[in-house]
Amino acid sequence: MLALILAELAWRLGRNRGYDGRAALTTLGLVAGGLPFAALNAFVLGTMFEAASRLALWQLPLADWRTWGLGFLAVEFAYYWFHRASHRIRWMWASHAVHHSAEQLTLLSSFRLGWTNLLSAGWIFYVPLVLLGLPPAGVFVLLAANLRYQFFLHTEAVGRLGPIEWVFNTPAHHRLHHASNDCYIDRNYGGVLILFDRLFGTLAREVEGEAIRYGLAHRAPSYNVPGIALSEWWGMARDAVRMRGLDQVVRALFGPPGAVADTGHSFTQPKS
Repeated sequence: MLALILAELAWRLGRNRGYDGRAALTTLGLVAGGLPFAALNAFVLGTMFEAASRLALWQLPLADWRTWGLGFLAVEFAYYWFHRASHRIRWMWASHAVHHSAEQLTLLSSFRLGWTNLLSAGWIFYVPLVLLGLPPAGVFVLLAANLRYQFFLHTEAVGRLGPIEWVFNTPAHHRLHHASNDCYIDRNYGGVLILFDRLFGTLAREVEGEAIRYGLAHRAPSYNVPGIALSEWWGMARDAVRMRGLDQVVRALFGPPGAVADTGHSFTQPKS
């Protein structure tokens, strides 16, 4: 990964595309700050998934290749809906927005992740897999492989890949996912595959003449590490306090990012 990051750096400089050094340092700060949270997540989720596995009526054998084939599709399906929900439910977006905060799409930016994933509860989407008999170890291995594959998607150095793009998620697909242009927002949620985006109508194709803009819509870029990690939570809490009535509070917390409540108060973060 380090070799590829350096190769991409050389490619960008050689093509006069520039490389945002401050953004790179910000990403490294987010990685460093997230290490304690990652350790906590591993402990809590490991314990939780093991408890869930005891409730399963059967356990699929990890020694059987069919378990891995079925598990791959199941994890990909769960990831699609987790990712889609992370864009459409503000409580989950508060963590996921960190990943979309980079104004420049690079391999290093793939490591720009939120610190509050445990609180956002995206892990709920994987619990049914354990209850259906996929061992927790299988879920974690397949999900880790899914996320590592996505490292290679965060680059402008790879162009279109032809027929491969009918089945697999590629850098061309994922660049549109990170775009803040209105025509690209909330599209291309797949992890390894793009099939579920085709099936559920969330596939975006590049529009001729529509240059891709990265980062969060309607928000200035920031290099403040704690601010990037926590500002969505602060804005959400501020909006919830301002709301009148329980239904408005629920919408402020769990409605779509960027929604406007009936009271006329605008939520602080438009969707991206």
